[in-house]
Amino acid sequence: MLKVRRTANSEIVFTVSGRLATDHVAELNTLFRSEADGRRIVLDLKDLTLVDRDAVRFLERCEADSIELKNCPEYIREWIVRERHTRDDEASRDGTGV
Repeated sequence: MLKVRRTANSEIVFTVSGRLATDHVAELNTLFRSEADGRRIVLDLKDLTLVDRDAVRFLERCEADSIELKNCPEYIREWIVRERHTRDDEASRDGTGV
C-alpha cells in the first residue's frame, strides 16, 4: 500500500510511504501534472519501503524531469543508476541516442 502526503511552501513536497509499484505510477503522474503553477516538485522517499522495476524507472524519469528525489534509500539510488546506464546503453546500441 502506498500513502502520499502533500505539503507546499515555495516547493511542493510529496512524501511517499510504503510500497511503490507499477499501478501507482499513473496516479503520481496525475498528481505531478496537477501542479502546474511552476513551483518545484520534490518527492520525499524517506518512508518508501519497497519498489518494483517500473517504479524505479518512473523515479529515474522524475529526476530527468527535474523532480528532486529527497531521502532516497541507497538501494533505490543504486537501482536508478543501473537503470539509467541500461537505458543509455540500449539507446546507443539502437542508434536513438540519449
